[in-house]
Amino acid sequence: MLQQSESPFSERKLPYNLEAEQAILGAILLNNEVLDRVSGLLEPHHFFHPLHAKLYEVSYRKIQRGQLVTVVTLKTHFMDDAEFDEAGGQEYLAHLATSAVSAMSARDFAEIVYDLAVRRALMQIGDEIAYGAAKPGLDVDPKEQIVQAEQKLYNLAEQGKYEGGFKSFVHAATEAVHVANAAYQRDGGLAGIATNLIEMDRKLGGLHNSDLIILAGRPSMGKTSLATNLAFNIAKDWRKGERADGTVGTIDGGVVGFFSLEMSAEQLATRVLSEQAMIPSEKIRRGDLTE
Repeated sequence: MLQQSESPFSERKLPYNLEAEQAILGAILLNNEVLDRVSGLLEPHHFFHPLHAKLYEVSYRKIQRGQLVTVVTLKTHFMDDAEFDEAGGQEYLAHLATSAVSAMSARDFAEIVYDLAVRRALMQIGDEIAYGAAKPGLDVDPKEQIVQAEQKLYNLAEQGKYEGGFKSFVHAATEAVHVANAAYQRDGGLAGIATNLIEMDRKLGGLHNSDLIILAGRPSMGKTSLATNLAFNIAKDWRKGERADGTVGTIDGGVVGFFSLEMSAEQLATRVLSEQAMIPSEKIRRGDLTE
């Protein structure tokens, strides 16, 4: 019988879903192509039970090498595994196969397993923060503890961001129709965020979430000036309200964050003021202004 894995935080009743883990593993056993749908999100350590983690890892390696993963072929890798034998051996693999979900549903179950893994990781980080803060002594400065906690949270937030993989043509075509409809609702205008630079908007159709736009040019050709104009125009148009789907959020423009390695916040603000007031920035910085 499959037992809950031991954990130093077990008394906290860690969140997990063994049935979802079994459903994913069973789906992979029945259809190895399911791995392509979930491997971009799931890693072995996301599985709560150690045996499930090992089964997933071995399956991943075999499929990546072009080998077939079935109840029979997977059994040979766990001949001397006590945990595998305790769970039921080949009978347990057969049970996984009967617990399988369809290939189309596998991603949904993978998200369940991943979300629960993130929750467990958050609980562990929280316990480590509390333990470190309560521990007497001067070995670690509190500020250093904050930095360490931030780094752990950042590393956790960075995991699982990849949402690629294949999409069906139906899904992609539906998204394309939504984009076209958004442009049509604006009288044939833009589907994306308007920059208020008319010629640029006509060519780009506005700015879209999937865009990576690189401004290239020689020094002093106006790259930063153009970027600050784009940022200011979009921020100036920002409006929050009720969307067509009933949710509340941005309905025009956008909230902008501007990051620069060569200019300070004060210099960027001066640049924006200069462009909007049409006064040279050097005059603003020198205070060389008339009424």
